[in-house]
Amino acid sequence: MAVIFRTYSGKAGFTEDYFRVFDFLNKLNRDGVVNNNFLWGRWEWMISHYLLDRKNLHRIGLWMNEDEIVALATYEETVGHAWLIFEPRYRHLSDEMLAYAMDHLRKDGKLSIILNDADGEFQDAAAKMGFRPTQNREETAIIPIREETIGYHLPEGFRIVCLDEDYDLAKYNRVMWRGFNHEGPAPETEEKLASRKQELSGPHVDLRLKVAVAAPNGEFVAYCGMWHVPGNDYALVEPVATDPDYRMMGLGKAAVLEGIKRCGERGAKWAYVGSSQQFYYNIGFRPCSTYTWWNLRD
Repeated sequence: MAVIFRTYSGKAGFTEDYFRVFDFLNKLNRDGVVNNNFLWGRWEWMISHYLLDRKNLHRIGLWMNEDEIVALATYEETVGHAWLIFEPRYRHLSDEMLAYAMDHLRKDGKLSIILNDADGEFQDAAAKMGFRPTQNREETAIIPIREETIGYHLPEGFRIVCLDEDYDLAKYNRVMWRGFNHEGPAPETEEKLASRKQELSGPHVDLRLKVAVAAPNGEFVAYCGMWHVPGNDYALVEPVATDPDYRMMGLGKAAVLEGIKRCGERGAKWAYVGSSQQFYYNIGFRPCSTYTWWNLRD
């Protein structure tokens, strides 16, 4: 069958097209991770997140073989930055995907695409169309899930909880707000709490994998969200947050390693995180791959 192009439906939420993209990303990495920079958990987190530019979903490009996606041109938070992802046997679509991104995924006339540093063929295609690499990179780290890699210790009075046990949106909102270094008290408006609930509403969210460390007063002071579906041998860490008042106590490490441990109990052998922070290397992650942002020349 010939490959047919169409755009994403433009409807927000967990639509049929959402599931088509999920199936594509899940299948792409099922028998060996092909693109660790944009795993299915990143897609579901994106669609769930309150910062997503929902007005431009119709600009996401889909290349279809019958009813299955074989290539994807998408943004994450907003247009202007693009991910171009394809099944290896459809690499011949790369020029078409680049041209589509240039025509439809720019913002204020500017466009950046992210390319795997190990993919010289795709880099050649991008360079011919006027893209040039920048100093901006996204690095992925990986940790093998083995008993010796997931040990941690909690200070007295602190304990591990998961959102399946303590689904408190105010506590979750507070640790996310403070953990990402926002100033002032965490807003607890109805709208804000609704957006936090939305972050936890994805069809593949398992609240047992959303792990927090509770302080002696019961507040969440560290948090790690894990993404895993049974049958996959990999998991994704996203996001991780620790309250500034409780840093350097091993609490973030405990949340991450507990989340990884739980994924291992479900069959995962590896966990990825989109980061090169020393924090992750210190707890057992190792560098895995580097992707570089390429800008389209004006």
